[in-house]
Amino acid sequence: MSPLSVGDPAPAFPGATFGEGPVGVFFYKVSCPTCQVAAPKMAAFERAYPGRVIGVGQDPAGELTRFSRDYAMGIRSIEDAPPYPLSDAWAIVSVPTLYLVGDDGRLLESVGTWDRTGFNRVARRLAELTGADPVLISTPDDGLPDFKPG
Repeated sequence: MSPLSVGDPAPAFPGATFGEGPVGVFFYKVSCPTCQVAAPKMAAFERAYPGRVIGVGQDPAGELTRFSRDYAMGIRSIEDAPPYPLSDAWAIVSVPTLYLVGDDGRLLESVGTWDRTGFNRVARRLAELTGADPVLISTPDDGLPDFKPG
């Protein structure tokens, strides 16, 4: 399966409604150190753009709940347990991966791994699309690296 690209239609899944405004989709795994770095920044997305980001965790629901609490993630998550049907449909090759899906259900942005510039770019675009004030998700003084591979 080839990776999804900007402009491709976003694969549908239960719990995500595309076409009712832009939405971010954040794929992660609880044991992934890079996902642990990115998780608290998802709470910043939720504060700035309430209800506009959905997590897709590659773990059982109970582990996702603990992870969200332990890493202050603050977004609603959907379970994608083995054999990872949602991750396969979205052609996920590494976690974390953050997509931005537009009103028309097409992919507008994609960030694979923790990338401060990429996460801030998605936040800026989400602000433009929703009419919200833009918010920096991560700044150089927040203690996180600029980039961390997944």
